[in-house]
Amino acid sequence: MQYQVDSKWLKDHLVDRNVRIIDCTYKLGEPEAGRAQYEQWHIPGAVYFDLEKDLSGAVETHGGRHPLPKQDQLKKKLEDSGICNDTILIAYDSKEGAYASRFWWLLKYLGHEKVYILNGGFQAWKNAGYPVDHEIPKYDKADFVISVNKDILASYEEVKDIVLNGDRDTVLIDSREQKRYLGIEEPIDRIAGHIPTAINKAWMEGLESGFFKSKTEQENRFADIAKNKQIIVYCGSGVTATPNYIALKEAGYSNVRLYAGSYSDWVSYEENPVEKENAGS
Repeated sequence: MQYQVDSKWLKDHLVDRNVRIIDCTYKLGEPEAGRAQYEQWHIPGAVYFDLEKDLSGAVETHGGRHPLPKQDQLKKKLEDSGICNDTILIAYDSKEGAYASRFWWLLKYLGHEKVYILNGGFQAWKNAGYPVDHEIPKYDKADFVISVNKDILASYEEVKDIVLNGDRDTVLIDSREQKRYLGIEEPIDRIAGHIPTAINKAWMEGLESGFFKSKTEQENRFADIAKNKQIIVYCGSGVTATPNYIALKEAGYSNVRLYAGSYSDWVSYEENPVEKENAGS
């Protein structure tokens, strides 16, 4: 139980008061759909964390489309959900893995060790025939102490220095689908392409039907990257890069960081260069 738990494990621990289940269901383009689905049905005892309201901060000129939330904002949400530093957290989304992974990474960033993803998400839970609920739980307020782990976050300044000055010991990984990486299509951000020097490892290739692939399969995905390299992952806005972060850790890479602002932050600076040719795959 290093990064994920399965549905049976969670079912067996539903009555454990030290386990808190986090519903991260979200649908891009329909910001209220996740909350609506949660209110209709969810895993019993689960509390809802919204991608934009709880797991992201306010959008500004720079910082990307899903900037990190204010720490005191997230701390309050955690405490109001009865979460303390000893609570075992199990996060899930529909089955995509990206929104639960965002929660997972954020809690790791805040220094919380006991956080896991429900492998296969809500879809796997339902497929197993396990119970669902529509009751909104209430928990006694808890105390959560933040201990920021700066080692898993890469700043814009660090990424820019790597791009402009070169750093053979660091690998930038663009986690978006290939057509966005290549600049063939860009449905959201200001300009198509990718951050110069980045290679492409699409995040969805690390999962199959909502389940994270095995350690061996993840090692094969990243076989062209030496284990002693420093790796910085990014995507469009710092959300879908987080499954790649987890996949890299599963594959045995120890020095992995997230560029939270990601490509949407990079192109918010008009002077920054962008590449459109295939620099890797």
